[in-house]
Amino acid sequence: MLRRSHTAVLEKNETYTADFETEPYETAWASEALWFVRVLELTGNGARLIAQPQISPDGLFWCDMPHFPLEIAAPGLHSLALSEFGGWLRLRCQLVGDDPKVKLMIYLALKE
Repeated sequence: MLRRSHTAVLEKNETYTADFETEPYETAWASEALWFVRVLELTGNGARLIAQPQISPDGLFWCDMPHFPLEIAAPGLHSLALSEFGGWLRLRCQLVGDDPKVKLMIYLALKE
């Protein structure tokens, strides 16, 4: 049997200077999720992006997934694999450092 898969682009060449969350994405049908964070630019003294996966039963109320966040300190492609995540996923992204600025793309790859 062929497994069903889908990749969603949630952020495309967006620039942020403050904390943000991705749009919620319904994932109840999937058994595996893989976040890809492609950092195109990361500037600022000691700048880092911390991406924490969050889960929700309804896409309205959120809690951090009991999982280590993805910490990014340099441009490039970074990934974070998840399982047992329930109905909805999003990333809560925090920018730290002095005057941080990030330009990025975020993908969510799902597989049944």
